[in-house]
Amino acid sequence: MQSRTAHGERSHVELITVYEICRILGASLDITRTFRAALNVLAVHMGLERVMIVMPVADENRLGVHSATGLTRQQEQRGSWKHSEGIIGHVFATGMPVVVPDVTQAPEFIDRTGAFRADDERMLAFLVVPLKTDKAVVGVLAAQREVRGGARLTDDQRILTMVATLLAQSATLHDAVSDEHRRLQLETTRLQKALQREPKPGRHSLDNVIGESKPMQRVFVEVHQAAPARSTVLLRGESGTGKEAIARAIHFQSPRKDAPFIKVNCAALTESLLESELFGHEKGAFTGAAGERKGRFELAHGGTLFLDEIGDISPAFQAKLLRVLQEREFERVGGSKPVKVDVRLICATNRDLEKMVQRGEYRADLYYRINVVSIFLPPLRERRDDIPPLVAHFIDRYNKENRRQLKVTPEAMKVLASCYWPGNVRELENCIERTATMVQGDTIRDLAFPCKSNRCLTQTLHFLDKADAVAAVASSPMAMPVSRKAPADAVEGEVTRIGPTAALPASPSRDAAGAPPDGERERLIWAMEQCGWVQAKAARLLRVTPRQLGYALQKNNIEVRKF
Repeated sequence: MQSRTAHGERSHVELITVYEICRILGASLDITRTFRAALNVLAVHMGLERVMIVMPVADENRLGVHSATGLTRQQEQRGSWKHSEGIIGHVFATGMPVVVPDVTQAPEFIDRTGAFRADDERMLAFLVVPLKTDKAVVGVLAAQREVRGGARLTDDQRILTMVATLLAQSATLHDAVSDEHRRLQLETTRLQKALQREPKPGRHSLDNVIGESKPMQRVFVEVHQAAPARSTVLLRGESGTGKEAIARAIHFQSPRKDAPFIKVNCAALTESLLESELFGHEKGAFTGAAGERKGRFELAHGGTLFLDEIGDISPAFQAKLLRVLQEREFERVGGSKPVKVDVRLICATNRDLEKMVQRGEYRADLYYRINVVSIFLPPLRERRDDIPPLVAHFIDRYNKENRRQLKVTPEAMKVLASCYWPGNVRELENCIERTATMVQGDTIRDLAFPCKSNRCLTQTLHFLDKADAVAAVASSPMAMPVSRKAPADAVEGEVTRIGPTAALPASPSRDAAGAPPDGERERLIWAMEQCGWVQAKAARLLRVTPRQLGYALQKNNIEVRKF
């Protein structure tokens, strides 16, 4: 009878505890204050010596103490665990509760705070339950009590699990409200800027092309000027900068917008296939030619033909293409009848055609034919103001295609805005889609990106290429040996010349692949590329101090690449 009465009293205390915690959590969305008050109620009503909530630390790959009772300020600050370290990390990683009846008998128990340590005179239990929602584990609730008399740890685990569920829901609601508040602030700021920009004269835009930065505005001006004419346009720029999108914009801004827009990737086809694809073929021209077929030039009659990767065509085909551009007529493969067409040509390349002409790899007469109106598309790193609207566009498209409600936090946007993006807009689009597919929940945070855990594929490709080049030269028997007999005063003289008005050493170390170029800016870029844009290594390569190298980079306005 006495046991049944004690059980009824405990159930009554548990009910009151849950009620008080619900009332506290529902009074405010400030979880910093409400969590601490809830832990005080839990500790007093249930007789727990110490209770703490452990949650992931923002911008860091670790767990830290969010709120606690029974711990000093110094003990809370010392609390830090990796995501799978000790009992705390194990519960966070697996989402399964753990009850340790005696901390002295648990080798996996790690007390980072120093408050939950074992006591020789008392038997102390350690109970840990996850703060778990339907989608993920958001934290851990840990408590300690003295085991004496008829203490039932299963009852403690049950009440802690109930409280942890309430805390997890409150934390999820707090994050959702905070993210929505930040989103509304960003949207308000964006709309205010848009309203401020709207009355300004000279503002240009293109359909299906995002570009609010000054470099892209200059591109838009050039597109609007070149579109009405029938002149051949050459789009220059790195791979992934959006040359095809600009080509479409030129077509739809031109009088030919109602005619076909035909595109061909010259690098994807061999010379024979490219000739048949562009000019068409007659029946029986080659094996498999069962009938007459029109080429892309004929299909684009009256409209626009976009030749992508025009710098990759063979010298033999360059001569054939030159005749078409000069005469505006061609003959199908296997035919002898000339075919006249009215086509506007837009070409694109990411190669340096001028150097190819100098080396004899590209016909100069063809170069002059296609390089009538040149439009240079800036890389994404030179138009960082366009990254937020591009990210918003890609996220909106992903949400519509996959029926999701993903949002990007400001911290995640900072990560995207600080990357170097050697693959430009195409790489940004792939990064957003990859992260959106793999993220758990409806919020993309900064830790969700592969670069935050050293798993960036672009960084791997970039650094492996450099490392392979350096290793190949270093292991070659023809490699130039490094001189170790240079006078100490000569080296010192080279270093001490670096200053506010000095230049870099004229003869940096040749441990890296290739010889350094002439010119201070060129030597700086060369050294940084050989060392994977690590300033300390580049400083050793150039025989200067890291501080001197940093000043030289700033003086020459060289942006340090971040992956």
